[in-house]
Amino acid sequence: MKKIINYIKNPRKIMLYIMNKNYFNMFNFLNDKKYLEIQYKLMMKEKLNLENPQTFDEKSQWLKLYDRKQEYTQMTDKYEVKKYISQKIGNEYTIPTIGIYDKFEDINFEKLPDQFVIKCTHDSGGVVICKDKKELDIKKAEKKIKKSMKKNYYYFSREWSYKNIKPRIIIEKYIVDESKTQLKDYKFYCFNGKVKMILVCTDRFTDFKETFFDENWNKLNLTEGGNKSEEKIEKPINFNKMKELSEKLSKNIPFVRVDLYSVKDKIFFGEFTFYSSAGYEKFTPKEYNKKLGDMIILPKKERDKK
Repeated sequence: MKKIINYIKNPRKIMLYIMNKNYFNMFNFLNDKKYLEIQYKLMMKEKLNLENPQTFDEKSQWLKLYDRKQEYTQMTDKYEVKKYISQKIGNEYTIPTIGIYDKFEDINFEKLPDQFVIKCTHDSGGVVICKDKKELDIKKAEKKIKKSMKKNYYYFSREWSYKNIKPRIIIEKYIVDESKTQLKDYKFYCFNGKVKMILVCTDRFTDFKETFFDENWNKLNLTEGGNKSEEKIEKPINFNKMKELSEKLSKNIPFVRVDLYSVKDKIFFGEFTFYSSAGYEKFTPKEYNKKLGDMIILPKKERDKK
């Protein structure tokens, strides 16, 4: 009973539970607009304003519905995006691909290196990190990946760029930074080709922490759902180049988050995120939601696309 009460008090937990169980397919009969209005009310505890959106979260929902460019699908696909990055800034910024597969049974683990990362190309969270192949529980990895392969991530929060991605499995080279254990994730919040904020995520798979900076690497007193890091995070030596690449990649896009990694003097592209936290960013202090919303200049509505 206590567990049920905790879920009722936390709508985000309800939505994550529904997603984990793949129950959100039950709501496929709802059109995107109606679904988002209901979900927004649950998640944010207020009515979604699509006629005159003001906040970052409201405008993110608007963009899901009315800014549907075909290239967003390629930019979200974890395999196809590498071709996009190679054309835009160069192949040297992509993490090397070891293999691409239609199903888990196609993977020949004997031919893989001792370390690698398995991902699904069409979702968020379908990831298995292998630091030592001798220690890898292949059955457990298979269960996780196959579960992700069955989902169309779009239906959870109607993030349109995920809808038409072909589900595949990609295996990439395992890389770490100076910590020797994980990568710092540098997330550049870009508005029409201009970086306005950076989120640095550390200890992502152990004790997740986050630190926000402005575009000049001044630390912000800001959190978004995660634990605020108290450690001092040094500006990466290639910060200016990372910022330059992020702005080049985000040109002419109302909002996109460009996720990058810095490994010694090398920069690697991680992914594009068109709807940060699916448009349910719970910023503290709350006024950042409006402040960042003011930075999104909405384009003209496009026709709904399948």
